[in-house]
Amino acid sequence: MSKLEQILILDPPTDLRFKGPFTDVVTTNLRLKNPSDRRVCFKVKTTAPRRYCVRPNSGVIDAGATVTISVMLQPFDYDPNEKSKHKFMVQTIYVPSSGTDMEAMWRDVRPEDLMDSKLRCVFDMPTENDNVHEVDSAKPAPVLNSSRVDGPSGLRGSTMDDTEMRKLLEDCKRLQAEMSKLADENRLLRDDGVRMRKPMWSDNVMSNASALIGRESAVSSLPSLLVVIAAIFIGFFLGKFVL
Repeated sequence: MSKLEQILILDPPTDLRFKGPFTDVVTTNLRLKNPSDRRVCFKVKTTAPRRYCVRPNSGVIDAGATVTISVMLQPFDYDPNEKSKHKFMVQTIYVPSSGTDMEAMWRDVRPEDLMDSKLRCVFDMPTENDNVHEVDSAKPAPVLNSSRVDGPSGLRGSTMDDTEMRKLLEDCKRLQAEMSKLADENRLLRDDGVRMRKPMWSDNVMSNASALIGRESAVSSLPSLLVVIAAIFIGFFLGKFVL
């Protein structure tokens, strides 16, 4: 007797694709649709049970209903040179009218009543173009009325977040404080220089004044000296003629 054809419609029908990187759990979905007018019992099996987690891994699908199964691949070290040999199989049987115990149905099922479909696992690593597209998609949309700054590195018009804004404000406050401190020091140095120049200027003035007074005194005493000398000569000559 020939084997029954799978009554369920599987989506995807032949391959379960998992997209890397595989440093974290990667999940893909498998949809099972029951197009018949009878209830169908299903069970999902794999050749690598320690590498996958399947929810739900068994159950009953009503007539015309669809069930979505999540297949979760556990993290692992991906080797591109190693081909995946993992496979999944979906087994199904019609639920008998008197069937209520699923374990008993699977245990007592006849091989000719069993339907199955096999799927292979495919590991896809993202390409460089996919990485660029993902990075572009992850970029936040430009924010209107955002603060902008022209940095020394030439990054003009870059949007800053709150942390960068607070850091910039703190830098501005620190620069203002340093400028104020430098201005105070400059003012103190200027005042000290003025105070140092004042005594020197006073000493120079006093010395110049003393020299000027001495010259005036010398000039003023010169006529008196001439008169005395003239009187001596006159007396000398008068005495000579009298004698």
